[in-house]
Amino acid sequence: MLLTPSEQSLKESLTQKIEARSARLCIVGLGYVGLPLAISFSEVGFSVLGIDIDTGKIESLRKGISHVPDVPSSKLLDQIDFHSDYSLVGKSDVVIICVPTPLGKTRDPDLSYLVRAGESVGNHLHKGMLVVLESTTYPGTTEELIQPLLESSGLRTGHDFFLTFSPERIDPGRSDYVLTNTPKVVGGVTPHCLEVVSLLYEQIVNKVIKVSSTQAAEMVKLLENTFRAVNIALVNEISIMCDKLDIDVWEVVQAASSKPYGFMPFSPGPGVGGHCIPLDPQYLSWKLKTLNYNARFIQLADEINSLMPEYWVGKIQDKLNDRNKSVKGGRILILGIAYKKDVNDVRESPAVDMIRLLREKGADLSYFDPHVPVLKLDDLEIVCVPDLRAALEKADCTVVATDHTWFDWNCVREISELIVDTRHVNELSGD
Repeated sequence: MLLTPSEQSLKESLTQKIEARSARLCIVGLGYVGLPLAISFSEVGFSVLGIDIDTGKIESLRKGISHVPDVPSSKLLDQIDFHSDYSLVGKSDVVIICVPTPLGKTRDPDLSYLVRAGESVGNHLHKGMLVVLESTTYPGTTEELIQPLLESSGLRTGHDFFLTFSPERIDPGRSDYVLTNTPKVVGGVTPHCLEVVSLLYEQIVNKVIKVSSTQAAEMVKLLENTFRAVNIALVNEISIMCDKLDIDVWEVVQAASSKPYGFMPFSPGPGVGGHCIPLDPQYLSWKLKTLNYNARFIQLADEINSLMPEYWVGKIQDKLNDRNKSVKGGRILILGIAYKKDVNDVRESPAVDMIRLLREKGADLSYFDPHVPVLKLDDLEIVCVPDLRAALEKADCTVVATDHTWFDWNCVREISELIVDTRHVNELSGD
């Protein structure tokens, strides 16, 4: 694809700004993906504007208060400018979109946040701008949805501005693989788009992986999380089989892990949660339905993982019955309600599903999670118990739903009358 002299000049001007780190960056969406990006680019010298429609979030960030556990408040640099005003996008050279892409009530993609962001950026698009989409979505979104929104300005992709996709690979709560040392996959609508976005991310990450198209880059993210969802579902079903066969599934997984090839261990548990694993495969499944293809593996994995909270509630019921007690009226304490250890995110958390099911069965329910002081459940607000020791002493059954490292597991084991451990915490069994 040849560029005219003026178009080539636009590209050279942007690449020179990126190399000199004088390009003005705008991050749209300041959640667990966007805020770390803003910090990383700011730390290497870029001027960064952060935009989010949540005015409360913006006010907190301006006060130096981080809402993302992986970003300490001390890292909120003064040079980052936080706003809710999209008109400021027009002053930027690079715009990175990191808005949520949830599922609707019918399990179809809800692209309303993405459409709003695309329209807002399109209203302030200018020649020479690089637009990067990081929000996880189905293959084709960048070119089928975002590109028309931007080109409604009259500017042409690959000629007047550059459009790309780069899937986020943030794993909240993880410290060994973070933004800088996790390879960054990038895809561009045109080769020139790819060249510019590669240069951008080379400023903050150790390795950039180029793929041939935005569709391929979009598919990379969905493959990664579909792989995890399917294998978690497999080991969850194996755990049910082992339970029926009176075999210790954890012993089986550990022994199988000794094989140096052909096996990758996954851990059974109460289900899957967070924004990625439960949702991303559904984006792929939805897209394939539009092409008259039934993604059977994805649907089966979703069915198995979604039923795990119900399975564990059945285990709780059985354990209480063995002690001549029932779930109805039983004092049940849930330990940890975040979807994974050491985070405060309860989105799609299987622990929340367990709470809902136990409440429906009439349990006298309480929870303790130092990362989640208040849980909003439907129309209710449930407050974390203030005293863990007192709650353990009172409970008929203690359920380990999330294995936060904060917990004193020896204390839990010594005080609890009955423990149902969905996470196989070694200290509880004395291993």
